[in-house]
Amino acid sequence: MSTGGKAPARGEGRGGASARASVALPPSLLHNQQLLINRELSWLEFNRRVLEESLDPAHPLLERLKFLSIFSTNLDEFFMIRVSGLMEELEEEVAELSPDGLSPAEQLREISARLRPMLAEQLRCLHGEVLPALAAHGVELATYEQLTPAERERADIYFREHVFPVLTPQAVDPSHPFPYISNLSLNLGLMIEPRERAEGAAPLPFVKTGPRFARVKIPPTVPRLVAVDDSGRRFSFLGSVIAANAHVLFPGMKTGRSHLFRVTRDADIELMEDEAGDLLQLMVQQLRKRRFGAAVRLEVGAETPPEMVGHLTAALELGPEDVYVTDGFINIPDLMPLYALDFPDLKDKPLQTTLPPALKKGRNVFEAVRESDVLLHHPYTSYTAVTDFISAAATDPDVVAIKMCLYRTGRHSPVVQALMEASARGKQVAVLVELKARFDEENNIEWARQLERGGVHVVYGVLGLKTHSKVALVVRREGERLRRYVHVATGNYNPVTSRAYTDFGLFTADEEFGADASELFNFLTGCSRQTEYLRLLVAPVNLRESLTALIRREREHRLAHRPARIVAKINSLTDTDIIRELYEASQAGVPVDLIVRGVCMLRPGVPGLSETITVRSIVGRFLEHSRAIFFKNGGDPDVYIGSADLMQRNLDRRVESVAPVRDPRLRLRLEEILDAYLRDNTKARRLLPDGTYERVRPAPGEETFDAQVHFAQPATPAN
Repeated sequence: MSTGGKAPARGEGRGGASARASVALPPSLLHNQQLLINRELSWLEFNRRVLEESLDPAHPLLERLKFLSIFSTNLDEFFMIRVSGLMEELEEEVAELSPDGLSPAEQLREISARLRPMLAEQLRCLHGEVLPALAAHGVELATYEQLTPAERERADIYFREHVFPVLTPQAVDPSHPFPYISNLSLNLGLMIEPRERAEGAAPLPFVKTGPRFARVKIPPTVPRLVAVDDSGRRFSFLGSVIAANAHVLFPGMKTGRSHLFRVTRDADIELMEDEAGDLLQLMVQQLRKRRFGAAVRLEVGAETPPEMVGHLTAALELGPEDVYVTDGFINIPDLMPLYALDFPDLKDKPLQTTLPPALKKGRNVFEAVRESDVLLHHPYTSYTAVTDFISAAATDPDVVAIKMCLYRTGRHSPVVQALMEASARGKQVAVLVELKARFDEENNIEWARQLERGGVHVVYGVLGLKTHSKVALVVRREGERLRRYVHVATGNYNPVTSRAYTDFGLFTADEEFGADASELFNFLTGCSRQTEYLRLLVAPVNLRESLTALIRREREHRLAHRPARIVAKINSLTDTDIIRELYEASQAGVPVDLIVRGVCMLRPGVPGLSETITVRSIVGRFLEHSRAIFFKNGGDPDVYIGSADLMQRNLDRRVESVAPVRDPRLRLRLEEILDAYLRDNTKARRLLPDGTYERVRPAPGEETFDAQVHFAQPATPAN
């Protein structure tokens, strides 16, 4: 494997014994800014990398719009979960500092300071580059005021027939309190007052004579873009059309100018599982409560009067620092219907997926896996490899049992349908449905109910733990014996997201894997206290201890002058104990190359602390969700894939499964994949010691290399 970049000119070179004295590590890394990067600010830097993709003119135009939308949806979740938590700590006067030593107030101030320039850049990109370029291709967006008379008439007819019947205007006065503003809803605020009545006419006694605030919620069930001609490529904004027709909503009233605003609320769910008699019913109740979480952000247009902003913030119990003024379009994801337009040249070319040779069309999947383990690398490997495996298990008369963990599976899942079919055919089917999968709770509740109605044995996990493991077990009668087939993966059993996420999967008929999978499901369904596994590393049972031992083994190899190296591809690195182990490995001279998509609290390249550690992040067409860890092990490498990130929650508070890849061919293939990520000089960014990132550029004379483009080539099958 390559080192993925130039060796630093420090000490005796990367991986060598440094002449610089090591930093003396304290007993705990906590509350030390010199040793850790702030988690929230690291996440913001990740979202900055998403934003940078939207700024890249090399991307097709509609893909740039998609990145702008992802940036916004990422921020929504960040505010609903992370910012809301900090605001709650501030309100409750929590004295505990972040791992790097910042108070909640300090973190909130720094988040605001970093985020506001990013939002300005997002809008500059949208209004200054993306929308004008779309207009050049014949796709135009216009406010109601910018429409021709004929287009306005069409918009008005649309309003009367499709919008007006579902609107509920709400005015505020002593008998009408300030209305509840739902999470992530888009609203119009305006001032209304009675029109002057004819001279001599008595005023109506029940009509308040002064101006008052009114709110109109823009219905989420109506498309936010309104077609105003027959081409299907010229649109007005639903909010603009409603604002132009506001007088229809308030007959007899004088309506002022309408202004858009949007509210984000705390959406975190806290469960008292030990007090729950029925976890499914508890989740249903908590999801209802989520709607009424405290407001954490108010987005308003730049022209919104200060008096209205003040009225909104007071009613929502927010401060001026919680207001984000938008000089342009509010809620960019509302523009994503444009992505569905027929403009193939403005999108990425469709990915041509492949199947591993072992799973060539028409071959029995059980015969193939019995012959040798099979590695999958999605989305380059078609996800039909997985859905066909489950479907084959459902219909194969020799299969007697299927067991699966479902964390996120999507709205129209063929996996769930296959499981219900298997149950209908008399097979033993047991499924763990994780009800606590954030923002997929409602989908999973519905799937759990459907599976139960289909005769499937459904469990909701282990008390106090979230089950994040991605494992399927198929038990098949073959002659006089039962054989177990296992699929272990880094990604969810969701065919839709599998087309946009990179993930690894492994099929195996290894007997010890099968025994471990059986023990894992007994733990999940029967609350067994299994503490030993033959192959799998399972959290919270043995994963932390095993990873710690593997890192320390590399350190011992290096000190004994044997080949040593660690390469890890993960989504997040926040566990301070693991970070400490990596620092100590680096101080011994172990080369450590980390590919961390999102949050990374480790500071790489610090003399005497982490100078043999590099950290890079890749943001591209596909969401890098695959997880793998490579250990050189003195020249006899070990490679693991699995569901866990290096975070305390994954190691201690979730059920996770990480599997060794034992087939030498597949280990070599994974080494090649990791090496390709380390060679990327197109989409990769390098983490600097101060917590910022810089793009990795080709060295003089070096060809550009994009790992995702490389994997998409048909010449690089997964197996």
